[in-house]
Amino acid sequence: MEEYKLADCPKDCIQNVKFGDSNQFLLACSWDGTVRLYDIIANKLKHKYLHSEAVLDCSFQDQNRAWSGGFDQEIKIYDFVSETETVIGRHENTVRCVEAAPAVNAMVTGGWDNFIKIWDYRVPCNVGSYSQPGKVYTIAISDETLVVGASGRKVLIWDLRNMSCVQQRRESSLKYQTRMIKCFPNKQGYALSSIEGRVAIEYFDPSPEVQKKKYAFKCHRIKNEETEMIHPVNAISFHNKYNTFATGGSDGFVNIWDSNNKKRLCHLHKYPTSISSLCFSKDGQYLAIASSFLYENYEVKEIPEDSIFIRKVSDQEIKPK
Repeated sequence: MEEYKLADCPKDCIQNVKFGDSNQFLLACSWDGTVRLYDIIANKLKHKYLHSEAVLDCSFQDQNRAWSGGFDQEIKIYDFVSETETVIGRHENTVRCVEAAPAVNAMVTGGWDNFIKIWDYRVPCNVGSYSQPGKVYTIAISDETLVVGASGRKVLIWDLRNMSCVQQRRESSLKYQTRMIKCFPNKQGYALSSIEGRVAIEYFDPSPEVQKKKYAFKCHRIKNEETEMIHPVNAISFHNKYNTFATGGSDGFVNIWDSNNKKRLCHLHKYPTSISSLCFSKDGQYLAIASSFLYENYEVKEIPEDSIFIRKVSDQEIKPK
């Protein structure tokens, strides 16, 4: 089957779906306060644990442990083998981002308290808190490089081996609020999306020669004769082998792009409602797609149920032409 829906999906907005090193297991966190572990091959919910409020992000530490955070401000570690949980620390406001940084044996969290926190997961303990210029909306990690997207369209590039000072301070080239940042698998830069139906392709190297290559493009917009409906680009995920990437928008569509050749490779069918998150598996065989109503359109008569779809992707959809 090319695509199927997972059983036992969350009951409120699915905030994030993430694969780890295994292509078989998928994490999903939700506004229903749950973090769920799925075996996507067996289409089975393997584990579920709770926070007291909505969970906004989660990440695998390894095959057996997950980290998560959300509105309860707690950073929680859950061990799927022993089925035990540990609150390792907290932020002073909502935890928005949780990302693994295996190159430095760490987990990185970002919050609406304007702080990034780094946790050594071997101990585990907090090893540093770093002030940001606004609420942290999104973070992306490429080996030792940390990219932070904060409120006010601020973008900061840090070196996780030396957090004494920020490496680069930038302002998003997009005019409106940053929604998502993801780093290229080739480690040369990142894609940034906004609430205004645009994606920017940016490069780490600050030299003028390299910076000439950056560009932005419109996507997730629906035109009719008189108007153009503009939708937020909520999700980005890169394909590790081809360096192509998928975007998911509030228009309910998933598009796959070749950034090097500046072209769209594929436009998938319409999903039941907004795409709130998506993620390629590490080997690029599967694309997990979360469809959740995001209350951007109040004229809907009946809210579609929250769903996670697993799509087995083909080279035709994701390989540069």
